[in-house]
Formats: sequence, C-alpha cells, structure tokens
Amino acid sequence: HRTVVIHRAILGSLDRFMAFLIEETKGAFPVWLSPVQVKILPITDKHVEYSKELQEKIQQLGLRVEVDDRNEKTGYKIREAQLSKVPYMLIIGDKEVENNTISVRNRKDGDLGQISKEEFMNSYRKFKLIVDSKSEEKSLDKQFYEISHYSIYQVVKAAKENDWIYLGE
Repeated sequence: HRTVVIHRAILGSLDRFMAFLIEETKGAFPVWLSPVQVKILPITDKHVEYSKELQEKIQQLGLRVEVDDRNEKTGYKIREAQLSKVPYMLIIGDKEVENNTISVRNRKDGDLGQISKEEFMNSYRKFKLIVDSKSEEKSLDKQFYEISHYSIYQVVKAAKENDWIYLGE
C-alpha cells in the first residue's frame, strides 16, 4: 500500500495570518481593522434621533459605526461593547444632546470625558486613522489592500513598521 496525502491550501497563508493576528491581539483589533470601530450608546429612546444623526456624520468619514438603540441599561450596553472589543463607545444622554457633545469611552482607557462631536471626528484625521479625501496620503485601508497579497512575513513587517499593531518581540 502507498500512503497518499492530498493537501489543498488555496488561502492557507491568509488563514494562518488571520489566526496569528487574532491570537496576538486577543480579538482587540486595531481601530482600522475592527469590524465595528465606534458604537453609539443612547441612554434612552429620546436620545436615539441624535445618535442616528451622529452615526451618519461618522459614517461619512468612512468609519464603521453602529447605534445600540435597544431598551437595555446603559451599563449593560457598555459592558457588551467592551466584551465585543469595540475601540470607541459614545454615550449619549441629556447633557450631550443639550450641549451638542458626546461622552467618549475607549476600550483600553475607559471614560475619556465629554468632547464636541467635531473634536472627536477631527481626532481621526489628526492621528491618520482616516485620511481626509483631499490629502495625497493613502488611507490605511488602501495600504492594507496593497499588501494583502504579500507573504505573512511582509505583512507583519509592514504592520510593525507602520505601528498598526503591536505584535510583541
């Protein structure tokens, strides 16, 4: 008898890279790679309209954003977003609607306080998480697309060099 092994690995290296990335980040992807980058958490039903308007403005910037308009306690929504490893949570209550601001929570640092909507959106441009369409620089999505066909080694090397993710030493 002759032993035969049939091996098919069309996307093998991509699968290994994704497994490596998930393991190293423990599911807490960098903002540019997170499936949901911002989750808006209105405290009550009367804050949903403001939240939807904010969602539209943030989506125009190219961010992936969701509104959690379920009738649940705010603490529960925050905990659920934290466990889902959403990078930014925006809590919307009476004070935020009245002052045209947002309360920002970060999955890493917790409560960051209140800031204006514009200040929050501009912070992405400032730190090049999104690049303004008028800019000549490439967005991170385009850079990632360009390297998506490289080897795992090249992708990890590029990620380290550009500080996209920390993969440890």
